[in-house]
Amino acid sequence: MLQIRRDLVAAMVDHARRDHPDEACGVIAGPDDGTDRPERFVPMVNAARSPTFYEFDSGDLLRLYREMDARDEKPVVIYHSHTATEAYPSRTDIALAQEPFAHYVLVSTRDPETHELRSYRIVDGEVTEEPVEVVESYMFANTGSDDVPDAR
Repeated sequence: MLQIRRDLVAAMVDHARRDHPDEACGVIAGPDDGTDRPERFVPMVNAARSPTFYEFDSGDLLRLYREMDARDEKPVVIYHSHTATEAYPSRTDIALAQEPFAHYVLVSTRDPETHELRSYRIVDGEVTEEPVEVVESYMFANTGSDDVPDAR
C-alpha cells in the first residue's frame, strides 16, 4: 500500500495539469531508512515532450540520483501522467520500470474536471496495483492505538 500526504498528491496533479497535453513526470524521494515514506517532491521535465510518452532527461536524472545519494534518500514514488487514457501503465511504462521498490503512480488528466490517481508495483514486467491511502500527515497515520494517549 502507498501511504502519501495530500499535499504531495496535489503537487502531482497540479504538475500533470500544467504539462497537459504532454505527459508530466517526476519523483518523490524519501528517506532510505525502510519507512517507504514519500517526502520530497521533485518534478522533472519530460524530455520527450510528448502527449503519449515520458522520458526523464538523462542529465537531470543523474543529478537527482546523486542528490538523493548525498541526502540518504531513495525514489519512493515515480510518477507520470496519462493525458488521454486511464491511469494504468502502458507496455512502454512497464518495460522501462527499473526501480523494483518504487511505487509507480499514474495520474490521468483525460477528464479536465477530475483526475484519476492509481499506484502500482512493477517488478520484472509484472504489474500489481496497490491501494493508495491519502493522509494529512504521516505522524499518526496507520500507527495503531499505541500512538493515542491513554485516557486517565
